[in-house]
Parts: sequence; structure tokens; C-alpha cells
Amino acid sequence: MKNSENNWSKVITSKNKWLDFNIIELFEYRDLIFVLVKRDIVSIYKQTVLGPIWFLFGPLFTVFTYTFAFGTIAQISTDGVPAPVFYLSGTILWNYFQSCFNGASSTFASNANIFGKVYFPRMIPSISLVFSNLLKLLLQFIVFVIFCFYYFDKGEITVNYYVLMFPLLVALMAIMALGIGLIISSFTVKYRDVNQLIGAFLMLLMYSSPIIYPSSSVPNLLKPYLSLNPIVPIIDTFRYGFTGAGSPNLYGLVYSLIFSAVVLIFGVLVFNKVEKNFIDSI
Repeated sequence: MKNSENNWSKVITSKNKWLDFNIIELFEYRDLIFVLVKRDIVSIYKQTVLGPIWFLFGPLFTVFTYTFAFGTIAQISTDGVPAPVFYLSGTILWNYFQSCFNGASSTFASNANIFGKVYFPRMIPSISLVFSNLLKLLLQFIVFVIFCFYYFDKGEITVNYYVLMFPLLVALMAIMALGIGLIISSFTVKYRDVNQLIGAFLMLLMYSSPIIYPSSSVPNLLKPYLSLNPIVPIIDTFRYGFTGAGSPNLYGLVYSLIFSAVVLIFGVLVFNKVEKNFIDSI
């Protein structure tokens, strides 16, 4: 764009430095984030009979499957928590993490056509998915709260003030998923076979998190290794707040916070470095 004196009012150049990141520019494109969030939500349940209610069937089916397979057949402990509440308390935050991670890790591949036609900060699609996935999280959380009310009324679970940490726990999951996803997305630009490892990585991360089992059931020999997983204290704190089972690990939450911040900063730096020439690689 030129003014009357033929001076450019905005210059778009490639990013040559690791720290060449303009966070103010992201804020300037906040309207685009809103548009993409709306698009993501509408496209999922458009031309469906039940609309966003479909978001509920997957988690509920998973919970009933876990209850039958791990609770009834394998008889894995749930720390005295009713099985539906126990498994929902693990899958709600995990599903949100997984959705955000999958969206961020496929940023370049999913948006190559758009990136090649118009300029906007390349991180915006990943950020928009973090917000659009909140709708799924909210609907699943409502179902979880209904179960909690039912079993709380029966005296089978207790609720404490740690429930107030729910927004922080969601934010930690979002930041962590976005950071790791941006790193993976940056590597997949040049190394396509990294995509083949994403499924295995998510499965390993899931089974090393207390989603289908309580942390108390982990052998003492393995607990030091389990503590390296930053998702563990998040799930444990969420479950403790809404069920009273287990115990929160405040030091673990600090570790999760530091880990999330570091991985996000590193992810942004790597993503920022790769985005300038990804079109030549896609």
C-alpha cells in the first residue's frame, strides 16, 4: 500500500531471524481468528441432524468402553470413584489436548493452499483451533458435571476448591498442545515421515498419563518416570478437584507451567524460522 508520497505504509518481508516475531501483528488479525473459529465450528456440524451434540457421543462411547474393558474385565482401580466420572475426568482434558495438538501439528499441510495465496500470520489457524475446540470441551464438561452432581448427591464423590483451577488447567493443556504441535508442524515441512510418528507419540503419551488408571496404582519404581510427563499433574489436579480422589501435586503443576511456557516459546521460534520458505517444501 502506498501513500501520496510513494512511501510504503506496510512492508512484508521474510523472517530471517529466530526472534523476528511480531506478537502485535497477531492481535491485529484478531478478526481473522474469530472468522476461522466460526468456520471451524460451523463446518463440523453443518448438514448434520444433531449438530454439535455429536461431540458428546465420542467421549460417552469411549467412557462406556473404558468402563467395560478396564473396569469390568481388567478390573483396574479407579480409586473408589464411580467409573463414568473417573474416565470422564481423564478423557475431557485429554481430548482437548489431542484436538489442539492435531490441529497445530498439521498447520502447514492443512493450509498450504491458503498460505500460498494471501498473507496473514501463519500461526493464526493453529490459534483459532485452540479456541474452536473449547466448544467441544464445554459440551463434554457439561456432561461430566451432570455425572458429578448425580454421584455427589449419592455421596460417592466429594468436590473441593481445586475445581476453581479448571480454567488454568485448560490453559496449560492448550499452551502445551500448541507448543508441541508447532514444533511437529515445523519438522513435517522437511521431514514427511514425522507424520507417521504422531499417532505413536499420542498413544504413548496417553498411556503414560493417568487417564484410564489412577496415579496411585503406578508402581513406585515407575513413578519417577511418570513424573516427567507434564500432563500427569494436570489430570490429577482436575480429578482431585471434582472427585476428591488422589491428591494434587502443586510442584508438579509448577513443572507443567514451566514446561508449557518453554515448549510454546521454542515452538514459536522454530515455527517462525520455518514458515518463510515452507511453500518451497510443501
